[in-house]
Amino acid sequence: MSKPIVAIVGRPNVGKSTLFNALAGSRISIVQDTPGVTRDRIYADVSWLNYNFTMIDTGGIEPDSGDVILSQMREQAQIAIDTADVIIFIVDVRQGMQDADSKVADMLRRSHKPVILAVNKVDNFEKMMMDVYEFYNLGMGEPLPVSAASMLGIGDLLDEVVKHFPDRTGTDEEDDRPKIAVVGKPNVGKSSLVNRLTGDNRVIVSDIAGTTRDAIDTPVKYHGKEYVFIDTAGLRRKNKIKEEIERYSIIRAVTAVERADVVLLVIDATEGVTEQDAKIAGIAHERGKGIIIMVNKWDAVEKDDKTIYRHTEKIRQILSFLSYAEIMFISAKTGQRVQNVYDMIDMVIENNSMRIATGVLNEIVAEAVAMQQPPTDKGKRLKIYYVTQVSVKPPTFVIFVNDKELAHFSYVRYLENRIRDAFGFRGTSLKFIVRERKEEQ
Repeated sequence: MSKPIVAIVGRPNVGKSTLFNALAGSRISIVQDTPGVTRDRIYADVSWLNYNFTMIDTGGIEPDSGDVILSQMREQAQIAIDTADVIIFIVDVRQGMQDADSKVADMLRRSHKPVILAVNKVDNFEKMMMDVYEFYNLGMGEPLPVSAASMLGIGDLLDEVVKHFPDRTGTDEEDDRPKIAVVGKPNVGKSSLVNRLTGDNRVIVSDIAGTTRDAIDTPVKYHGKEYVFIDTAGLRRKNKIKEEIERYSIIRAVTAVERADVVLLVIDATEGVTEQDAKIAGIAHERGKGIIIMVNKWDAVEKDDKTIYRHTEKIRQILSFLSYAEIMFISAKTGQRVQNVYDMIDMVIENNSMRIATGVLNEIVAEAVAMQQPPTDKGKRLKIYYVTQVSVKPPTFVIFVNDKELAHFSYVRYLENRIRDAFGFRGTSLKFIVRERKEEQ
């Protein structure tokens, strides 16, 4: 089930990033040392009471001139409107109400999305409440006083946010059609691929990067089975700032990946893997989705008998954290190998949902331990009592050991490779949790 999306919108210097960090806590710094996993503070997973949601910081480049500020604000508000379930509109009590705040408020009001107005930098509620009340003039309902820096009023703000989450009971559960997110940087052929797969030009395609507007869900029936393709939006062309385009397409990728079972990462065969491809791949990897790397525009590449091998090596090298992902060389333009995508999707979904019986799993692990002894430290050896699978999507395993400190990353990776050798799990990441269990006397 996909998590609600909460977007933070506001002028530069009102404290968006401070609020974002305060709400997200330590969760935003990604602890994995995985190359390509995005470290941009664009999105974070947040928990409040019994709610889990994804928060997006729409802040971008600090603009220099007043005109750019307004167009920037319009872009930020628009991305929030397009993707979020709830919007936090943040203003600055010290600067007072600005003309730009009113313009954004108008846009947000027309969106008919729930908007929570947060008045930041209120370090003393008693003294500053009269200044907070000024923001009633925005017509966005009750302004909530907060101080992101001092962590004041954060709980009340989150209480207000979660009230507006959509009721997802009975909707997502009933729709068990596989959802496939088609992601990648602008102009790699995502929409052309969806058109090929659906046999319908429902998505407008042009050669200008970023002509697709919003994430479009396209239901498709293939060989009697239904699929839903989520085509991630490009950007409005008027935004010429490269970093902003990348930021927004990554934000949209996050929201699409969140809802998907399988992610098709489309890359341009003529360009190879770019830094932005690696960021988007990192998002899908972190979320534990099934992943297929689609090398598009294969018809435009000059080939000899080693071309596929060389391209595969290069992709594996750059996206080393996606060693499990399937790679397909296709051409959305000519239709080359596109129909094979459905078989690959079915296989990856099956692997992402595969369960292994505890007995069989422990036989494989015992064999692996016999072949390569667990590590020792100061004379103490790691003991693996048993391993059990606790969930799917992605397949998640708990390893019970005598001492967590001894369970080095490299040994857990070794066990993962042995499990993959035995059961396949092609196209899906595996998650391992190491738990300590005291030795019986």
